[in-house]
Amino acid sequence: MAILEVKDLCKTYITNKRQNNVLRNVNFTVDEGEMIAIMGPSGSGKSTLLYTVSGMDSMTSGDVEFGGKNISKLSEKELAAIRLDEMGFIFQQMYMLKNLSVLDNIILPARQSKANTLSAKEKLERGKELMRRLGIIEIADNDINEVSGGQLQRACICRSMINSPKIIFADEPTGALNRQSSNEVMDELQKINSDGTTIMLVTHDAKVAAKCSKVMYIVDGNIKGEYNLTDGDERTRERALNNWLLEQGW
Repeated sequence: MAILEVKDLCKTYITNKRQNNVLRNVNFTVDEGEMIAIMGPSGSGKSTLLYTVSGMDSMTSGDVEFGGKNISKLSEKELAAIRLDEMGFIFQQMYMLKNLSVLDNIILPARQSKANTLSAKEKLERGKELMRRLGIIEIADNDINEVSGGQLQRACICRSMINSPKIIFADEPTGALNRQSSNEVMDELQKINSDGTTIMLVTHDAKVAAKCSKVMYIVDGNIKGEYNLTDGDERTRERALNNWLLEQGW
C-alpha cells in the first residue's frame, strides 16, 4: 500500500529574474515499509525533492499525497502538525538545542505534540527506551557537545522516532560520519525499517544506498531510473548497484 504518491511535482526557483527548474514533472510512489535511497550528481535536486515531498519546502505545481492527504492543499499549521506527528527527520548537520541534555532533545518533539497522548513520564521512558535500543543510554544526561558525532546522530534517530512516525526522511544522515559510525547508523536505520517504518534518504554513498530496498537516480530534476535491490550479501548488492549507477552516468 502506498504511503507517498508524487504526481507531476515541479519546483522552480526564481534567481535574478531567471527561472531555475530544480524538479521537473517528478512522478513516483513509496510503499509502506520501503527503504528508498535518492542518488544523483551534485545539484541534481536530491535534497529539494526530499524537502518538497515532506512538506518542508513548498512545491511550484503537482500533487504529493501522504497517508491519503494531499499536502499541497494543507495550511502551514496542518502541515506542521503532520511533520511533527507522522514524519521523522534526520539531517547531516545534527541540529540539537545546546541548552538541553541529549535525552531532553530527544523527547522535545513528544512534548510539543498534541497528538502524542503519553504522559510526561511515559514520554521520558520512551526516550530512554529508544536510547537503550540504539546503544546510547549512557549519554542521556550529557550536553550535546560532550558526545561523538556517531552518538549524536543516533540520538537524532531516537528523536525522529519519538512520536512513532509513519515515515522518516533523512538527508545525508551519514555524510558527516566516519565509516564505522556510518555503518552503525545505517544498521540502526535498517532495524527501524525492518520494524515497519518507511524510510526515504538522500545519499551520495553507494555503500549506504546498497542497504536500502530501492534506489532512485535523479538527474537535472528528473528521475532517470529506479533500481530494486534484491536479497544477497552486502558486497554483492553493492557491486550490482555500482554497475547500475555507472550505466546511469554516475
